[in-house]
Amino acid sequence: MTDALCPIPAESQESISMRLRRIEGQIRGIQRMVESGRDCREIVNQVVAVKAALSSLNAVVLECYVRRCLDNPDCAQDNTAEELIDMMLKASR
Repeated sequence: MTDALCPIPAESQESISMRLRRIEGQIRGIQRMVESGRDCREIVNQVVAVKAALSSLNAVVLECYVRRCLDNPDCAQDNTAEELIDMMLKASR
């Protein structure tokens, strides 16, 4: 992977931060469910919801990377399709 910086654009930061706060709240909710002895099926459903939220967040961040960094000659000089494929494969695991 390259060491070139490709930060999340300012116009996307607030939306991404809101998603992260929502996910954080979901995780805390799961923790409370475990501590209060809730049914395992309910906990599994909430874990699945968090996984979906993280996957959705990852898609947004990956889109930022593709649109901002691969299209920008200042960032893209060391970025390759191979790196993008590697990132997408990691995200799908």
